[in-house]
Amino acid sequence: MTAQPFPVSEIVASQRPHRKDAARNYDALITAARDAFAENGAEASLEDIARRAGVGIGTLYRNFPTRRHLFESVYAGEVNALCQVAEEVADLEPWEALTSWLRRFVDYTVTKRAIREALDGESDIFLACRESMYQAGGPLFERAQKAGAARTDMRFDDLLRMVAGITATHFLDDAQRDRVLNVALDGVRASAN
Repeated sequence: MTAQPFPVSEIVASQRPHRKDAARNYDALITAARDAFAENGAEASLEDIARRAGVGIGTLYRNFPTRRHLFESVYAGEVNALCQVAEEVADLEPWEALTSWLRRFVDYTVTKRAIREALDGESDIFLACRESMYQAGGPLFERAQKAGAARTDMRFDDLLRMVAGITATHFLDDAQRDRVLNVALDGVRASAN
């Protein structure tokens, strides 16, 4: 798999400030917002996010004039990271590459659940994120199918919906979630048919 520009990568690059101090504040706000949304949902306090980032509320609003801007930026950042993981694992064996990417997808769904309702499914950022995610993970799945490691009677969209559905369930802990995910992925392996 060759490195390719993903639509979301261009969005993330255009949003991030160029000045080092401004970029540092921006990155801290994105990290704090991602953590706050994962812990407290879409209604996480903006004041708490600014405090976690070590900046004032004015800095938050200079970077993200509305809550929606913050949601979109966190979402785009998560999808961009997911796309980067696809490039990082591309040289692994097909099944290992696919499952490594899917495990990162599980982490992404935690943030996605927290802010998905706040985003319009037809917004330009949401559509660019979806396209980028499919461009990143789709080839890993196709490669696993061609290598005989993954079932050929399912589509990439089926796989994402299955994994997203599993992660939407409440688990006692991460270990239980991982066990259930492993059972489901065993059903995706071609050898499990």
